Amino acid sequence: MSSIDIELVSVSKSFGAVSVVKDISLQIPQGEFVSILGPSGCGKTTTLNMIAGFNQPSVGDIRIRGRSQGRIPPERRNIGLVFQNYALFPHMTVADNVGFGLKMKGTARSEIETSVASALRSVHLDDYGARYPRELSGGQQQRVALARAIAPRPSVLLLDEPLSNLDLKLREAMRLELKELQQQLGMTFVYVTHDQEEAMAMSDRIVVMWQGVIAQTGGPASIYRHPASSFVADFIGKSNILTIEGTSEQETTLDLHLSGSAISLRAKRPPNRQQARFCCIRPEDIAVLNNTGDAGGCSVNRLSGTVRRVINLGPSLELAVEIDPHVVLTVLTRSSLSASLPVMGDVVALSIDPDDIQVLPE
Repeated sequence: MSSIDIELVSVSKSFGAVSVVKDISLQIPQGEFVSILGPSGCGKTTTLNMIAGFNQPSVGDIRIRGRSQGRIPPERRNIGLVFQNYALFPHMTVADNVGFGLKMKGTARSEIETSVASALRSVHLDDYGARYPRELSGGQQQRVALARAIAPRPSVLLLDEPLSNLDLKLREAMRLELKELQQQLGMTFVYVTHDQEEAMAMSDRIVVMWQGVIAQTGGPASIYRHPASSFVADFIGKSNILTIEGTSEQETTLDLHLSGSAISLRAKRPPNRQQARFCCIRPEDIAVLNNTGDAGGCSVNRLSGTVRRVINLGPSLELAVEIDPHVVLTVLTRSSLSASLPVMGDVVALSIDPDDIQVLPE
């Protein structure tokens, strides 16, 4: 049996003349938590629906555990599904909802009872079997939907933005529970979301989609620190994306001349000498120096600018610093690092390490 649970081979999907997914290939190993991340309309839900069997690819093949799924209906793919709206039966108890899929398969009553008890225990709802969905909170209803999906013990669980209807605090709590559940079960999870924080917090690997194609695939840290394009850099977390109008090569570095200004920044030279069209600087990688200019920071890329906006985030401040009439940097600094916090109109000194400037070809 293949160690790859899901494989997409040159898959495309069109609805009439509209091309929604364009020639994507992807392998998902057993036991991996993979998030398909992207903005609305990028093709992520269509991709999930093709894996589930609700839509068939226009071109290409989808394989589950090495077997082509072209003629396999959704109910025979051994896949669990969790949707955004829970889709619980209001007239059934929690236990009956969780056991519904097993009952439809003709599973013996004793086996259903055992599987339902195990699934409810996995989502910390051991004592809720006799309740009805209307008696549960939104978070509890989502757990019931999860229990129903895992009760038949599928090899793969597909989740389509399952936390989007929950409030912020509950979403954050459910992220942890989902990841713990996936590790406990050792099951392959494929999770569709437009929420970067969700994907970063839970995933072993993230597949970033944009305009129907895969823009980048990698671990959360790798994608955050080494985005492949200005789109990925801008979509994953906050970034300063600056346009480059020219470069000058040094021995191990590259001087980047920013478009529309006289400012140049020194960056670590990309290993493949790719064309430099943009650069990405994360707000937390820009150091705010003290009045003497000698507190931390790097000896190159020293800049001066005027604070145009201050947002107090509690443990940190988000500053908008104008270093040129055409260049404003977003800077994130810890509130506790400064005895006197910057205010609007202050002139501040900044420093950026060349290693923290990512050169992007597009």
